[in-house]
Amino acid sequence: MIQATALSKTYRVAEKQPGLQGTLRHLLRRRYRDVAAVQGVSFNIEPGEIVGFLGPNGAGKTTTLKMLSGLIHPTGGELSVAGHRPERRQSAFLEQITLVMGNKQQLIWDLPPLDSIRVNAAVYGIDDQEAKRRIDELAEMLELGEELHRPVRKLSLGQRMKAELLASLLHRPKVLFLDEPTLGLDVTAQARVREFLAAYNRRYGATILLTSHYMGDITALCERVLLIHQGELFHDGELEALTNRLAPQRQVRLELQQAYPREAFEGYGVVESHQEHQVLLLVERKQLTETVAALLNRFPVVDLEVNDPPIEELMRGLFRAAAAPEQA
Repeated sequence: MIQATALSKTYRVAEKQPGLQGTLRHLLRRRYRDVAAVQGVSFNIEPGEIVGFLGPNGAGKTTTLKMLSGLIHPTGGELSVAGHRPERRQSAFLEQITLVMGNKQQLIWDLPPLDSIRVNAAVYGIDDQEAKRRIDELAEMLELGEELHRPVRKLSLGQRMKAELLASLLHRPKVLFLDEPTLGLDVTAQARVREFLAAYNRRYGATILLTSHYMGDITALCERVLLIHQGELFHDGELEALTNRLAPQRQVRLELQQAYPREAFEGYGVVESHQEHQVLLLVERKQLTETVAALLNRFPVVDLEVNDPPIEELMRGLFRAAAAPEQA
């Protein structure tokens, strides 16, 4: 459904020195430099996949999504989305995609969302009866009711985002490019948007490429992730495999009936924290089962919990490691 081969985007940026002298030089003899936003990125996404697209700010995620949706032309490489070249912006291509950006809106501020949605239906040539059926179906999935009849300015951020999704999906696109769709939403609203996207993917088999700084979005929706840093793709694979590679250890949290000295837990793993009746160990995955059995056999355990290290910490460490060679 999506094919990118050696995709690149370079911007030519004017350089200006501060002060009056710098301004005059900028007017009379302007100097430029090239900034590589995306460099040689290649990946394929199959129909129906939900893929996470991760990277720190300025990594090139949004630039890539804009090239995939045809908003900007690539400097180099080849692109194909749903069998079309995005930069041509043909009607047949635009009818099969949508781009939703959490920091942008298409709904008219002073009108109810339903008015903007009906305009979208007219743009895509959807007749009134079919438009009503699709609106009702999506509104039910998104748990939208009276909100569609209130001015957009009177809706909460979560309600506005759900209305944006409804407007963007009315023409039933085959490919969804989602750039921070849960940006600024509270935990409850984030969960509802995730549930809707998963349901939409199951019902219509849509292909979704999702960027988000909330790892909850990625872990809930994506089995596969693309990682980009400084414009270059440096990982393409399963999220679980990445987690196992980044964190060969698991966290074992113990609550005990009585306090034991820190030394009592040596040999069971790395003692990450120790406080009276609470102990947190890091245990190698391949030794987890026997270690947990040994702990239960030796200590009076009230509660035991096994978790992966927080995915946010793993990702921060990965991006720091990727940046280290550049800094060196």
